[in-house]
Amino acid sequence: MSTTVRNILIVLAIAALVALVQGGQTAANVAIQAVTLAFLGTIVWFLVLSYRERRVSLYGLGDGRRALLYVALGVAALTLTATSRLWSTGAGSVAWLILLAGSAYAVFAVVWSARKY
Repeated sequence: MSTTVRNILIVLAIAALVALVQGGQTAANVAIQAVTLAFLGTIVWFLVLSYRERRVSLYGLGDGRRALLYVALGVAALTLTATSRLWSTGAGSVAWLILLAGSAYAVFAVVWSARKY
């Protein structure tokens, strides 16, 4: 039996368990949430390490540019977490685009001005 066929059979067996066993849907949701939390924890860990490596450069930006950078990153994070709510209306979709584009522009402007020196 090839590995592809074996892997397909494993996926089908797991799908059958989720569909047929009582509480399978709940168990699948718990597993998805656990994987999601592990992924988000990994992202936070990476961001903390990046901050520690570049702390001196961030403090060298000055208070105004550093505040603009942090606000832009915060707006982007909040916009991404509210994506489903914002995309439910037409105005929300436009607001989502404007907020993310503005955040990206602010980050780009801070990085660009920091590299000019």
